[in-house]
Amino acid sequence: MKFFIDTANLDQIREAQDLGILDGVTTNPSLMAKEGISGDENVINHYKAICDIVDGDVSAEVISTDYESMIKEGEALADLHENIVVKVPMIKDGVKAIRYFSDKGIKTNCTLVFSAGQALLAAKAGATYVSPFIGRLDDISTNGLQLIEQIRLIYDNYDFRTEILAASVRHTMHVIECAEIGADVMTGPLSAILGLLKHPLTDSGLEKFLADHAKVNA
Repeated sequence: MKFFIDTANLDQIREAQDLGILDGVTTNPSLMAKEGISGDENVINHYKAICDIVDGDVSAEVISTDYESMIKEGEALADLHENIVVKVPMIKDGVKAIRYFSDKGIKTNCTLVFSAGQALLAAKAGATYVSPFIGRLDDISTNGLQLIEQIRLIYDNYDFRTEILAASVRHTMHVIECAEIGADVMTGPLSAILGLLKHPLTDSGLEKFLADHAKVNA
């Protein structure tokens, strides 16, 4: 499973990259705003800075909602760096735009997916990634992991090449459960990734090893 980090914070991206397990980055307008990044030029420069840190795919989201504007904006984003993946919302014009980008060889990430039907349309249009938001489904008492299972079954049935990118991952167990189900990619906060390192028996075992070593080498 690929590990993406869902943030626009450059320090967190560097930390995940330094860990040696990072495959890519996802961002969105809300994450940009959280870092205080505003204005077209600043946003563009920030995407470039992210691409300078990470070797893998970097999802850059269009903010337009009509077909022509999404095409113009998406092509400009794709021209920024070879690692840019154009992030397109799951709406009618978004599906049309995904088909256009796919035909042009531009990678896409279909975002804000909340149903198997939406994921099926994204794959039919040729999306590189589809992003079901499991955490937001959990928030409304709907099982987000079941959606991942549905999409996995459908994509396997028809050998779709679109990768399932489990988005809105909130915690470490989401990561584990997505891996068990067969999500191709997970994207989440740095805390969810670092949480995989932690186990009390690891901590107590290391403490004992070091204590025993210190005794015999005193």
